[in-house]
Amino acid sequence: MNTALIETIKQAHTQRFGAPPAVVAYAPGRVEILGNHTDYNEGFVLSAAIDLGVGLALSPAGGAACTVQALDIPEEISFDLPVTAPVKRPLWVNYVRGVVNKLGARGRIEPGFQATFAGDIPMGAGLSSSAALEIATALALARLYKIAVAPLELAKIGQAAENDFTGARCGLLDQISSLNGEPEALVFTDFRSLKVETVPLAAEICFLLVDTCVKHSLPGFADALRPGEVVSAYNDRRAQCERASAFFASVLDHPVTALRDVSGDEWHAFAARLDPITARRAAHIIWENARVLEATRLLRAGDVRAFGELMFQSHHSSQTNFENSCPELDFIVAQARLLPQVLGARLSGGGFGGSVVLMLDPRDADQVGQTIASAFVHKFGHTCTTRVIRPAAGARVL
Repeated sequence: MNTALIETIKQAHTQRFGAPPAVVAYAPGRVEILGNHTDYNEGFVLSAAIDLGVGLALSPAGGAACTVQALDIPEEISFDLPVTAPVKRPLWVNYVRGVVNKLGARGRIEPGFQATFAGDIPMGAGLSSSAALEIATALALARLYKIAVAPLELAKIGQAAENDFTGARCGLLDQISSLNGEPEALVFTDFRSLKVETVPLAAEICFLLVDTCVKHSLPGFADALRPGEVVSAYNDRRAQCERASAFFASVLDHPVTALRDVSGDEWHAFAARLDPITARRAAHIIWENARVLEATRLLRAGDVRAFGELMFQSHHSSQTNFENSCPELDFIVAQARLLPQVLGARLSGGGFGGSVVLMLDPRDADQVGQTIASAFVHKFGHTCTTRVIRPAAGARVL
């Protein structure tokens, strides 16, 4: 956690509102290591909370008015309680408004409040700054208004806020990862049972994040993003998965409630009866779930090279079956494949831009990062950014 960031938030809050905050909460972003779009298909994901996040300071205020200042933009917005619907502008405030609405259904949020937040997660990098803001807001509000909510319910509140107030039909991956992170470990989640386990990482492994600086457009903190474009593509992928699941439920002789319930053999037997696009979407999910389970076994056995190969396979499936990659992401993965120091690489998050996560020995990170950045600027004419990211502790009230 960036302690300087937290101090900046506290000082800005005190200066703006005339008193120190009553509550400060912090929530990390997340990186998805394996399990792309499997969460809303009731499948499996390996992820990690990371050492970048969002902090939020909160104080009570009189009356029904709420004031939120976003230091990163910078912008300040006020609204009155109760919150019943999203607003058209600015988009970022809907993450806060959504949490107020959903948490307010479980406890009394009044009188109003004053909030200040900032983060060090690069926006649009595929590291889920949105979920970090949702969880930090939920934690702080629950503490301030003395609303008892279990961590899983907090995750669901964040998901519901994003679903209903931004239009993105996301699963629970981002929120669960932010809440359940542990240092130097991955988070394994079964998204049917919502059981969470941590899988320790070997000391000789780290993750290098390469941000393409191509901004995916799930509605972020800044209105400069094109909010509808990728939300639509993301929601289309989810709808295609649901159509595939319904088809397999109609032809298989066992219950199918999600693509998690369909085997590879069953896909081969019946996929020709689906339209080709929907069949490819289903193939990605079915074999991605298998990759997550095998990767978890390999990680526990210490076979990091075989684990990394599954990351490469995952990206190829995202590129060809799920079609949620882009030329910049594909180029970075192809370059990583040429470097013997890189054990695995794939896009991280929803896709359509954002970042690639590489697995390698920390001693090789600087050299690999420089090599890929040089090739990237030569190819595309603009820079990408690289940084080592560390699996970190989950969200908390400070």
